[in-house]
Amino acid sequence: MAFIEVEELSFVYPSERGERRMALDQVNLSIEEGEFVAVLGTNGSGKSTLAKHLNAILLPTSGVCRVAGMDTRDAARLWDIRQNVGMVFQNPDNQIIAAIVEDDVAFGPENLGVPSDEIRRRVDEALAAVGMSSFRGFAPHLLSGGQKQRIAIAGTLAMHTKCLVLDEPTAMLDPVGRGEVLDTVRQLHQESGITVVYITHFMEEAAAAQRVVVMEEGKIVEDGSPKEIFSRVDAMKKRGLDVPLAAEVAWKLRKQGVRLPEDIVTDEELVVALCR
Repeated sequence: MAFIEVEELSFVYPSERGERRMALDQVNLSIEEGEFVAVLGTNGSGKSTLAKHLNAILLPTSGVCRVAGMDTRDAARLWDIRQNVGMVFQNPDNQIIAAIVEDDVAFGPENLGVPSDEIRRRVDEALAAVGMSSFRGFAPHLLSGGQKQRIAIAGTLAMHTKCLVLDEPTAMLDPVGRGEVLDTVRQLHQESGITVVYITHFMEEAAAAQRVVVMEEGKIVEDGSPKEIFSRVDAMKKRGLDVPLAAEVAWKLRKQGVRLPEDIVTDEELVVALCR
């Protein structure tokens, strides 16, 4: 059984005028424990709505979403589901609630009734995992955007989460902050085996994933490796999406007659291909 299973999942947002807007339309998705999956799509494609189903912020209008075998519609398993799946959103200021960094990271375990000694151990481990141990006594408002997101990630790790769902976590950050967050997520995936669902508009970030899912009008329309997805430059552009810069440069050079591999995604791959 996959860690996350979405079967025929549909979700409808009600409107003030009584109309119904289909945000998800019979979505099927399976994510194995330890996978790193990037989710792409234009605004309104349904990717954020899907993310909110993965820890029961939203519940299906029809269909089913299971986390570690638990149905998200089962109210009795809500806290178990949210311990398994931690959410990180665009704006870290909306997630940080304490006046001191270490108190913020401790907030989740405290709410679960975790003993004090265990909370201290979890906070130490979580801050170390995101490279923020030296900032434990700081006020969050003194931190950069990237540092705040790393604290938000630490807060989910302190809950002993098995899966991180990040909904455009770098959308409000500068390039330095984006790099900090992505490096942290990659390290957690590689060293701790945490399952990652990473929603982003930045194609270079998506290229770091093992698998890329593309959404359009509430449906999954592409699902494959970064090389498979980003080699189809024309198809991505028709959907209103970009590809990593290296993939686009290689695509344009091939159109000019330069013989290059079809599966170039990273800058390093492009440099090696050109040098040959």
